[in-house]
Amino acid sequence: MAINRRTFMSTAALGAGFALAAPGLVRAQDTKVFRLGIATPPAIRGTMPPKRWASASPRKPKAASRYRFSSNQLGNEAAMLQQMQSGALDMGWIMTAELGSRIPQVAAINAPWLVPSTEKVAALVRDPVALKLLDVLPAETGTIGLGYGITTLRVVFTGKETSSIADINGMKLRINTTPAYRDFYQLLGAAPTPIPTPQVFDAMSNGQVDGLEADLDLSWNQRYDKVSKTMLRLNALFMPCVALVSARGWKNVAEADRELISRLIREELDKQIDTTVANEATLLQNFKDSGIKVVDVDMDNTAEIIKAYDEIWLPKAPILAELREAAAKL
Repeated sequence: MAINRRTFMSTAALGAGFALAAPGLVRAQDTKVFRLGIATPPAIRGTMPPKRWASASPRKPKAASRYRFSSNQLGNEAAMLQQMQSGALDMGWIMTAELGSRIPQVAAINAPWLVPSTEKVAALVRDPVALKLLDVLPAETGTIGLGYGITTLRVVFTGKETSSIADINGMKLRINTTPAYRDFYQLLGAAPTPIPTPQVFDAMSNGQVDGLEADLDLSWNQRYDKVSKTMLRLNALFMPCVALVSARGWKNVAEADRELISRLIREELDKQIDTTVANEATLLQNFKDSGIKVVDVDMDNTAEIIKAYDEIWLPKAPILAELREAAAKL
């Protein structure tokens, strides 16, 4: 059976393998199973495309033609990357925080104040310079990047009322500890504190940390507004995810099938990106309606912070300069 859009779409699901029949073969035992892993919580929109592929399907695949993986069954993102290197896992949705912790060039997209809005984030991740960041993945991780998904620009929640970037100074702040974020928040005077996502709400409740940073989707899902006094919109950082395939397994897929799979994935990523942009206003309104103080931080004094950050990161990732130039043109 030749692969086509319907056979691809009908066998994909969140945390499921992609069953793709090899060209010219029709027997069930000849079906090729593509194993997909997603470590990020299903509520985060960066993980949504596989779910939409499944919901778009007019029919269900046979149970024998796919595998099911829960969010944590495959381990964390580091473990998933190792599995893709070995070929044990065929596809994975990995955040740039994990990839950037290993590869400075990819970390360039985690730099602060590349773009001022989620709408511009959507444009940037489609820009050739941003896509060029992924060129190093085969050599560095044994994977191939097919494109980006996005979350909204990240915000900072604080346990006390705040009104500016200066108020972050001295705070014990729960952050994603990828080096790019760590360096940025240290420049703001915060003490970065790693806490697993499931424990963040309680850590804010009991004063273990003074604040946290996250995207709007996760923040509303976890209701961080209930344990915070202020939400600071710095419009500084965002964290894309990358749709990856194992280079080891990918080379065994027929060229025509690779082209089709790549196109379908990019189409769904485009839908995810556009949906994230469209939904941002609703999420912001949800927070405003909840009663939390929402502050759009004054961005007039960011040049010195950007300069200090780039002095740290340009030697590690020279492409950051090119990425800033591309972003400025959007």
